[in-house]
Amino acid sequence: MTITSELRDDGIRVVTMSAPPVNALTVQGWFDVAAALDAASTDLDTKVVVLRAEGKGFNAGVDIKEMQNTTGFDALLGANKGCYAAFKAVYECAVPVIAAVNGFCVGGGVGLVGNADCVVASDDAYFGVPEVNQGALGAATHMARLVPQHMMRTLYFTARTIKAADLVQFGSVLEVVPREELFEAALRVARDIAAKDTRVIRAAKEALNGIDPINVNKSYRWEQGFTFELNLMGVADELRDDFAGTDKSKEKK
Repeated sequence: MTITSELRDDGIRVVTMSAPPVNALTVQGWFDVAAALDAASTDLDTKVVVLRAEGKGFNAGVDIKEMQNTTGFDALLGANKGCYAAFKAVYECAVPVIAAVNGFCVGGGVGLVGNADCVVASDDAYFGVPEVNQGALGAATHMARLVPQHMMRTLYFTARTIKAADLVQFGSVLEVVPREELFEAALRVARDIAAKDTRVIRAAKEALNGIDPINVNKSYRWEQGFTFELNLMGVADELRDDFAGTDKSKEKK
């Protein structure tokens, strides 16, 4: 698993997630994403960030297998802290973050994208928060930045997904393009931003965060508390075991 960060000559920094097979990040993976975005903030040569992924999809959330193979609550607490750090780093990055979303973007992936400043997606991209299936809660804060309130609640309670093309009508996805054109579409937006005075853009990012009606960091932390409660009750373990059993039955077929 690798999180890479490359600064181009035009001031566009490209942060790429690559964690085969589905970009489900380990605890360390989430902290690595946070570190890459934090480094972008402090690098004055970075004018804008494109956050993208290699492989089948953008992000499948936390690595459930890591939790299943870890005794106690260390992996859960680590994932909570790692996701919080990564989402916070995207939101508080001193320069705009453009999310280039391909394929599936679920769970923690929605946390990253919901906190981004601009979203472009491939025509096979879709979003979802299936946390209730796993006995966990989280990323409703960020899904609410992508869809209206009632849609968010419906998606959350049902664990349904929504296509990127359907998000264009809400204005949360800028455009949907063929997958092979996704990176270039993200770069087009990034170039427009990079062409501006970076001092103004950095000030604008701070100003826009300052007028947000919701404190996304505090809101997400509130959600995480319920995940820990469900784990203490044993509900999450039961649902994860059921999920693992379902996966094994699929493998046999």
